[in-house]
Order: sequence, then C-alpha cells, then structure tokens
Amino acid sequence: MDKGFPVLYEDDAMIVIHKPAGILVHRGEATSRREPAVLQIMRDACGQHLYPVHRLDRPTSGVLVLARSSEMASILSRQWMQKLCRKTYLALVRGWAPESMTIDLPLSDLDDPTAPAQDAVTQIKRLATVELDQSVDRYPKARYSLCELQPETGRRHQLRRHMKSIFHPIIGDTVYGHGVHNRFFREHFAVSRLMLHHLRLELTHPVTDAPLHLEAPCDEAWQGLMVQLGTELRAWKG
Repeated sequence: MDKGFPVLYEDDAMIVIHKPAGILVHRGEATSRREPAVLQIMRDACGQHLYPVHRLDRPTSGVLVLARSSEMASILSRQWMQKLCRKTYLALVRGWAPESMTIDLPLSDLDDPTAPAQDAVTQIKRLATVELDQSVDRYPKARYSLCELQPETGRRHQLRRHMKSIFHPIIGDTVYGHGVHNRFFREHFAVSRLMLHHLRLELTHPVTDAPLHLEAPCDEAWQGLMVQLGTELRAWKG
C-alpha cells in the first residue's frame, strides 16, 4: 500500500517516514486548510489517526516519527523530554565551521518573547570543507562546510539559530541565513531548499525496549549538490 512518503520503519506502535523538504508536518492556525501536510496525508494513506512525536520544520527533510496511538506518542515523547534519543543532522553552512564545538546558548521562546530564555545545546562536528573560486559577498573566494549537528535540546529553530549565532548560517535559510549566499546557490546550483537534513535517529522502541537506529538517506538535491561541490561523502556515510 502506498504510504505517501518513503517508510523507514513501521510496526503496530509507530511508523517512521522520510519527510521531504518543503512540507508541513501538520497544519496550524496560521496555515491554509488546503495546504498539504504530512500528518493528514499519512492518516489518509494508513487509514488511522496518527500522532506526531517530534517536530521538523517545513524546510527540513529527514527522519520523522509518527505514533499509532496517543499512548505510544506519550511514551516516545518522553525520550525527547528526557534527552534519551540521539538526533543527527547534516547541514551545509557558510564559511569554514570549527572542527568541533559545543554551542551552549539559551534561546528565547519564539511564541512568547517575554518568557525567559530556555537552555539550548548543540554539538557540531565539521565533516568536510570546500572552497569555490567565486566571489560571493565581499570575499574573493567562497567557503562552505558540511557539518554534523547533534541537538541535545529541542528548541524551535534551534539548529538554524545556533548556526547563525556563530556566523555560519545554513545555506538556504531564508529566515536566519545570508541572502547573498542563498541566491548564489539558487543561481549556480539550482538549489533553493534549506540545506538541513535529519539524517539519523537513535531511540528505544516504546514496547520492546529494543534499540532502534533509523536513517534517512539524503535526497537527490543533496546528493547532486555534493557531487557538484566535489565534497567527499565517505566521512559521514561510514
């Protein structure tokens, strides 16, 4: 049966899909009821009510977990709240990022700016770099890094805001990124998406307690861009 999106794992407790970039997980008050959303598409495909366990921004692709019951959603969500799951993202960022770094920077609540900032921690590991013989912005050459990002907390837009805070914004980020670099990638590589991908998720099964290692391969846009940039992918595939 067609499930609407590539299925990475499924059983009686949960279904895990590869969410494409550019689609909402679920509709909110500010979105049109006609706009496609993962939750509605998957509910129609599976013929049952499904419950989102965690968030992925509209422009972010990758591993997304949906529970088949509110009980399973509650058990799974606890792993996020108690920091028991391990999330790994890939990001293409401006400049040569540090080889490794911990960003420990509290973030404000985007829905309530008057609320106290919340703890937010992200681990960064640089996987590869590329230097292009192109003048972008005020520099004679353009430098970019492929990074592995592991958020230890789950604040809204955390990875995007944290990378901006260290002056290495994610390519394609129209909110926190750098317009001239986004335009460069649109015009030279036909890439307009946010270059942030939820590559891997490690968690415990809510019923059996068995460890689960879930991975969503990068889509054609990612793979094609890496080939064009000449960036070695072995570093993060191995």
